[in-house]
Parts: sequence; C-alpha cells; structure tokens
Amino acid sequence: MISMDKKYRTRDFREVRIYAVDGSSRQPIHGSIKLDSGWTATVWNLAGKECDLLHNPNLDLIEVKPRYKLSMWVNVYPDNELYTRRAADHAAGPNRIACIKVELDFEEGEGL
Repeated sequence: MISMDKKYRTRDFREVRIYAVDGSSRQPIHGSIKLDSGWTATVWNLAGKECDLLHNPNLDLIEVKPRYKLSMWVNVYPDNELYTRRAADHAAGPNRIACIKVELDFEEGEGL
C-alpha cells in the first residue's frame, strides 16, 4: 500500500512527490513526477499503478528502500571470510596473505 511516510520513484527511475493518499476510490494517490520539462501532476491507484487512460507502466510507483554503505574486510585464505577490520585482524592466522577492504553499497532487500 502506498504511504505518505515512504519515498517512491517511477519504474523508469523518475523522482516522485506524493501529495495525498486519500483521493477518490479509483485514483486515491495524487502526486507528481519530475520530467525533463519539470513536474507534472499524476494519479495512481492503491497498488501504485499510474491511472492515465493510456496507462504507462514505466510511471508506476516503486518504493525507494534505504541504501546501506558498509566497509568489510576480507582476510585472504583458501576459504575467504568477511570481517570488520578489527575482526579481520583479530581472526588473522599466520598464513594470511592479504587483508583487502571491500566497499558495499546496496539497497535494503537487494538480491533477495
């Protein structure tokens, strides 16, 4: 269900502003989409489907989930394991040949 306290984009990655979620029963979601020429008013149904007569699925709403950025460290062994830097150093064995920093940047739920 579309909510005022969440952030959305269109299926084709356009920025969206939601103004109301309590409009008429067929088009309860009111907002606008940022186009190259500026913001244009749009309405969606409760499922977030764009309600224009020609329905463009690229303009359907997709929730923008939080992004996470983490740094992990990989001790390089034949069995490769992931650690924080402190844990990598603590878990290091005498045969460690490298400790490589890996930067992760992902959206919540990505890959699930």
